[in-house]
Amino acid sequence: QVQLVESGGGLVQAGGSLRLSCAASGRTLSGYAMGWFRQAPLEREFVAGIDWSGVTRLANSVSGRFTISRDNAKNTVTLQMNSLEPEDTAVYYCAAALGTAYTLKYGGNKYWGQGTQVTVSS
Repeated sequence: QVQLVESGGGLVQAGGSLRLSCAASGRTLSGYAMGWFRQAPLEREFVAGIDWSGVTRLANSVSGRFTISRDNAKNTVTLQMNSLEPEDTAVYYCAAALGTAYTLKYGGNKYWGQGTQVTVSS
């Protein structure tokens, strides 16, 4: 069983920065992509993903502002969020899926974390 635990959410003013972290446990996620989604009213929106080899994929809405990275030795993934906007306010969920960042975004089988709240004030 894979467990994903997020941390780093909080309250920040527009233009500020936050860094989210996700730690995986249970087994080594060899060959898995990891990344982040955020909760919309009816669906979870893909934010960013990174595959085992480090190839990244970012949503257009965050490209240029967010950076995703991972440390395979530590079994962690991070999301550095800069130039935050009120529209970025959401619960952010860590996710993992076997395959590429493309698979993480479009595939149906994922492991999920419990989520961490990000609130951006104007």
